[in-house]
Amino acid sequence: MKKTSRVKPRKRICPPPPTQSARTYVQVEPSKIGLFRFLLEGYDNLGIFTVANKYKGILQLRYSPHLKREIHSFLKAAGTELEIKVLLPGTLSFRVQSAPL
Repeated sequence: MKKTSRVKPRKRICPPPPTQSARTYVQVEPSKIGLFRFLLEGYDNLGIFTVANKYKGILQLRYSPHLKREIHSFLKAAGTELEIKVLLPGTLSFRVQSAPL
């Protein structure tokens, strides 16, 4: 019988589901909010954002705490396309309310 050099891939250990969402406030030019949305969608919907102030272009970016590194790399990459100013770093969080069954 032939020995194969094929190695079984390791199972990825998934972290437990988060009980909180992390959030970061960023500021973009108000006319570029749509572009920011399309760039965020292009990165596999890493998070969602809410417009906190449409006149100043302040956005509340919410994401899973497990994706903090990916969000920061996204903000750096998106910064090449438009000017992004991080107002409050991702130290703030809020509780996710589960829906009653």
